[in-house]
Amino acid sequence: MKEITFRKAGSVRVIAELASYIDSLHEDKEYTLTVKERKEKRSLNANSYAWTLLDKLAEKLHIGKTEIYRTYIKDVGGNSEIICIQDKALEHFRKIWEQGHIGRFTETMPSKIDGCTNVIVYYGSSDFDTASMSRFIELIVQDCKENDIETLTPEELERMNEEWWHD
Repeated sequence: MKEITFRKAGSVRVIAELASYIDSLHEDKEYTLTVKERKEKRSLNANSYAWTLLDKLAEKLHIGKTEIYRTYIKDVGGNSEIICIQDKALEHFRKIWEQGHIGRFTETMPSKIDGCTNVIVYYGSSDFDTASMSRFIELIVQDCKENDIETLTPEELERMNEEWWHD
């Protein structure tokens, strides 16, 4: 597998590098080329900070961490999709989607198609990019402040954001 990170301005170099790589491939095999926008991955430190605050909120509010976490997952926005699933495959799909991920969960609503159910699938924080993770932490911090739970100052958060996203 070959991964090339580039900007449009460097496309001549990328084309040359790609052509060279293509020359090394097997003639009898088929390949797929995908070009997508590069996004910064969020840091595990950001995730750790989020869970620390979630733990403090859970203790203060006497609500389970998972319940609070999933509320924020839904509130982040831009991290869900609605898909139509045949009823006979629904439970199996939900089990596979949610398996091993606290933040990946589903909600259902009726479909206009007979024998199908619309499923809202939510991505968890482990799937978040830096923008989503930043919004996620902002929501948690806001509620912590409302409940007199100590958080980092805005300056500390900004500094740590810079460190987290540029590790």
